[in-house]
Amino acid sequence: MPMKAKKRKEAIIVVGINKKAQYIVLFCIVDNIPIWQYFMRGIQCNTLPLKTVDNRFGNYITNNTRMENVQENRLPIIGEKVEDMSFEVFHSGRISKKKFSDFKDKWLIVFFYPADFTFVCPTELEDLADSYKEFTKEGAEIVSFSTDTAFVHKAWHDNSPSIKKIKYPMGADPTAKIAKYFGVYIPDEGLALRGTFIIDPKGVLKAYEVNDNSIGRNAEELLRKL
Repeated sequence: MPMKAKKRKEAIIVVGINKKAQYIVLFCIVDNIPIWQYFMRGIQCNTLPLKTVDNRFGNYITNNTRMENVQENRLPIIGEKVEDMSFEVFHSGRISKKKFSDFKDKWLIVFFYPADFTFVCPTELEDLADSYKEFTKEGAEIVSFSTDTAFVHKAWHDNSPSIKKIKYPMGADPTAKIAKYFGVYIPDEGLALRGTFIIDPKGVLKAYEVNDNSIGRNAEELLRKL
């Protein structure tokens, strides 16, 4: 007796709209396989007149050109201008709000690490702290990020001799919006990968490195790249 074919689960996801050209870009997700896997396998997008798509798939169209579940947690593209996002920092003994644009006209090192009160992280951050003057001589600022709050950063700073050495801002990302924007968020753990991003004085991404959390980084090598 022939086996009954399993019914495929399909969904249409809107990932881009170009109203001037009157077309919309669609990708199909089959059997819950994520959109980027199907793209990597060479599945091509469909282009349809905007009116046709609006009639057939109106429930999937939003005001955004990239839906949240598509744009989140993707690695950025070298040469793209970084979005001006706001965040809290612990710096110089106090908590304040910052935006990436506050560091314009400087090179900016965005330095992600998994979490405060861990074993490897203070080694990396202390290494950066020891080289901080060399970075500032090159016209650069460093902002470290984890998914902890600024209050946890303060508590760690108050209780760790290594972290007390830090003179650069420690960014807080408790909602993981910044980690997701840079594509380093680990959803199952609520932590960030060890990602380092170099942004030029005009806000353009020039280089990045993302490591597994078992692999540490070296401040001297980062300074060489800068």
